[in-house]
Amino acid sequence: MAMTDRIVRWAGARMSKRMARSLPWIGAVIGAATVFSAIRRKGVISGALDTGLNAVPFLGATKNVLEVARGRDFFPDRYGPARGSAPAIRQ
Repeated sequence: MAMTDRIVRWAGARMSKRMARSLPWIGAVIGAATVFSAIRRKGVISGALDTGLNAVPFLGATKNVLEVARGRDFFPDRYGPARGSAPAIRQ
């Protein structure tokens, strides 16, 4: 039993070192995905501003609280072509 516990601790320590080295990469991937999805939804300038303000610790939290209180975004999503509407038929 003591040998099993040592092996489990050794494996856990090794795994935690490996995860600690990879965490900056995981955070960078999540941050890039957030920026790209915001830019896709809101446009280049509005998406970059929205993500940039959210990245600042207290300013981002304040912005999000104010958006919830207002009930809408400071940087609204872009509107695409109307869905479900058929093109006009010319005769």
